[in-house]
Amino acid sequence: MSQTQKMTIAKALNAGMRKAMEDDPKVVLMGEDVGKLGGVFRITEHLQKDFGEDRVIDTPLAEAGILGTAVGLALRGYRPVIEIQFDGFVYPGFDQIVSQVAKMHYRSLGKLKLPIVIRIPYGGGIGAVEHHSESNEAYFAHTAGLRVVTCTTPEDAYWMLQQAIASDDPVVFYEPKRRYHERGQIELGEAAPYDLHQAVVRRPGSDATLLAYGPMVKVCLAAAQAAELEDGPDLEVVDLRSLSPLDLPAITSSVTKTGRAVVVSEAPTFLSVAAEVAALVQQECFYHLEAPVLRVGGYNIPYPPSRHEEQFLPDLDRVLHGVDSVLAY
Repeated sequence: MSQTQKMTIAKALNAGMRKAMEDDPKVVLMGEDVGKLGGVFRITEHLQKDFGEDRVIDTPLAEAGILGTAVGLALRGYRPVIEIQFDGFVYPGFDQIVSQVAKMHYRSLGKLKLPIVIRIPYGGGIGAVEHHSESNEAYFAHTAGLRVVTCTTPEDAYWMLQQAIASDDPVVFYEPKRRYHERGQIELGEAAPYDLHQAVVRRPGSDATLLAYGPMVKVCLAAAQAAELEDGPDLEVVDLRSLSPLDLPAITSSVTKTGRAVVVSEAPTFLSVAAEVAALVQQECFYHLEAPVLRVGGYNIPYPPSRHEEQFLPDLDRVLHGVDSVLAY
């Protein structure tokens, strides 16, 4: 029998890991300060106390070593869940992820599996210093052999993390850090409401589609509401949720209906996930489009100092400007 609870995204992630650890003794957590401290964002709070130091492991500050250890554990039947403290800290472990974690299954002709989850808090909006606010999801979405997903709501956080841990494929799990403390209802039932790689229409509309993921979904919903209050266009908001693989049928279904699309993300637009989505929509929906597919994203520069990040990050006005541009055709 299902029950409903209201909690933040941070608490939902903690609850999801707790449930996965209760269900499978082979699930282990690893990362810098994930044990006694409970993680820099307290996502793993109290888990070491409840499951012990053998299953919630404080590691040295060595991402390559953490990922290499996870590969060995996965080959011995464990399901490691790795926490990378901040998005920009993943690069020392990048070689392990793209050269070993992503390729082992293919290289062994399917004989070996690496069920590893790599949790990465990502994106800006928290006033952090250098290497703490990046959106580097395109690197991993580009890498064959990795699944790449991102949660948006507490319900997604709770269920998607459990689904990722249960997957026999390696999953890079992005968490929008500036949304950690936003609250929402969670159905604590027997089954997740959506598949791990299913896109979800967060707001139906008829005039244009906003395609977004992670921290930008809330911005797009706010833009759609603002347009409605001003008797403007009726905007549909689609939450991609999965970046690799993409739920192309859900994306094309929405754009075919509205005839216009704006893809929104925090990452710089050049060679980005947004660029790939825009290209696929242009290809698959060509005869239904009333205007070119536009992208609204970060600028093609290194992430700026925190005092300038509001000028870098897409906001409601930039999203609505994109909508006005596609409606002008």
